[in-house]
Amino acid sequence: MKEKRILLVEDDLNLGFLLMDYLESAEYKVKLCKDGLSALDVLESQSFDLCLLDVMMPKLDGLSVAKIMRKKGNKTPFIFLTAKSMKEDRIHGYGLGAEDYITKPFDEDELLCKISVVLRRNQKDPLANAPSQFVLGRYKFDYNRQELSCSECVKRLTQKENEVLRLLCLHKNRVLKRDEAVEIIYGKKDYFLGRSFDVYISRIRKLLQNDSTLEIQNIYKVGFMLNEVQAELKSYQR
Repeated sequence: MKEKRILLVEDDLNLGFLLMDYLESAEYKVKLCKDGLSALDVLESQSFDLCLLDVMMPKLDGLSVAKIMRKKGNKTPFIFLTAKSMKEDRIHGYGLGAEDYITKPFDEDELLCKISVVLRRNQKDPLANAPSQFVLGRYKFDYNRQELSCSECVKRLTQKENEVLRLLCLHKNRVLKRDEAVEIIYGKKDYFLGRSFDVYISRIRKLLQNDSTLEIQNIYKVGFMLNEVQAELKSYQR
């Protein structure tokens, strides 16, 4: 089963690290951010299955983070963690689309139960909340339009090329496991489907061959990794 990814946004680092350790012991993969601005930066380029948002934070509070997420079209489910227990605060939080509103101090086992419920409720599409637009070297990749463009041209991708390139982008500088990618794209694991996936990797290599900062590396018996040597891959907003 694929490891679930949680973005934890908590300005109290002592509590943040304790929660991070506890969630990781429950086999979640956790990214900790200490303020709302850094959380939004991370959400621009990485996908998560759930966000845990502290409400009262410096720079940008959790309520504002939730508003901006939804305004940008990011549909990642979120739970508010807060010391504010007034009825009006809860209503406001739910009005922003929160899956739950948990007041501090809270029981860690209860938090795990609520996380599990939210993840089950939102597990239909593993990439439903993933970014759809990326800057990749000298190219811009728009998943929704199936376009890979640069200053000289616009290339229309096939559906499968489009799916494979987004997976590579979402795993930039990290290994994309071949079996997991095949299951996401085709809905099942199969030797011949794996061979078809390899063909699309070859096609994407050709599409990116004019940018020397980009390479797709074979990881023997594991999968592939899209490396960007000079520029960081960032999602962009039109």
